[in-house]
Amino acid sequence: MAKRQLNRRQSWRIEKIQEERANRAARRESRLVDELEGGDLGREQEGLVIAHFGVQVEVEARQDELAGQIFRCHLRANLPALVTGDQVVWRPGNQGNGVIVAQLPRRTELCRPDSRGQLKPVAANVDRIVIVFAPLPEPHANLIDRYLVAAEHAGIQPLLLLNKADLVTAENQVRLETLLAVYRALDYPLLEVSARQGSGMDELKARLDGHVSVFVGQSGVGKSSLVNSLLPGLDTRVGALSELTGKGTHTTTTARLFHFPGGGELIDSPGIREFSLGHVTRAEIEAGFREFDDLLGRCRFRDCHHEHEPGCALLKALEQGRIHPQRMESYRHILSSLPQTEY
Repeated sequence: MAKRQLNRRQSWRIEKIQEERANRAARRESRLVDELEGGDLGREQEGLVIAHFGVQVEVEARQDELAGQIFRCHLRANLPALVTGDQVVWRPGNQGNGVIVAQLPRRTELCRPDSRGQLKPVAANVDRIVIVFAPLPEPHANLIDRYLVAAEHAGIQPLLLLNKADLVTAENQVRLETLLAVYRALDYPLLEVSARQGSGMDELKARLDGHVSVFVGQSGVGKSSLVNSLLPGLDTRVGALSELTGKGTHTTTTARLFHFPGGGELIDSPGIREFSLGHVTRAEIEAGFREFDDLLGRCRFRDCHHEHEPGCALLKALEQGRIHPQRMESYRHILSSLPQTEY
């Protein structure tokens, strides 16, 4: 059944209701913070945000006798939005709660625009983005390329991960190999694993050790199964593919950070089927396609859009096979989704 389209007045009313609810929650939170700070709080210390729940976050203590303990913390009103992976300064209460008083500078952040086009951080201080896809649901090169652009923009190293390799069949093998060959030719690191059967998981663990990694990808590609395999005992809730649509069902509702026994952390993010790059400029998108590096700035015209202009270095490379048609199609599709002021 097609989704019912809302008119402008209905959309405005829904946004107004959501705004009023958010304001009420903020007022309640402010009262709770005042009550906590009026009581007996411990000294300021550093902590790590390991999960986010509405106006509260879970903080892992990193110092002294509290190290490793988890506290549900409230935020002072003047703080920016926090995300999983943020390092903070906080003060513990006496009932497993606390108050965050400051956010420490982020080394990196992975962001995407929300439904209203406003930029929303997804995870902070990560140095590896693991782009997970699978034979089912069918992988889309454009979504993978969007993640690669986002990784380049954020300064985060990407790792392409084909999960559910046990589902490769005679029917889908050629299509998958064609897709993977494009990224192998561009020297992107790529692993093929099966969380269910355990194949390739030791190599994946070795790639993640010592890093702060974030898993991203469509719903249903098995991110939660990967977490369960990498960190047995967590029993992260796993969902099955919808038999009707073939699309994944969401099993992770908030980004959560897990520790590896040998060092390093993993952030499991909610599955998303679309990844907008409305916050990235045209030049930044072009910088996210590594095969363009030696070609940008060599077109005959400085304002070349790489569509049909004579003397276009990208079009010439496309004809010569130095740029894969799939990647050029992705580039154009991403550009067409930008606000017209950027395009």
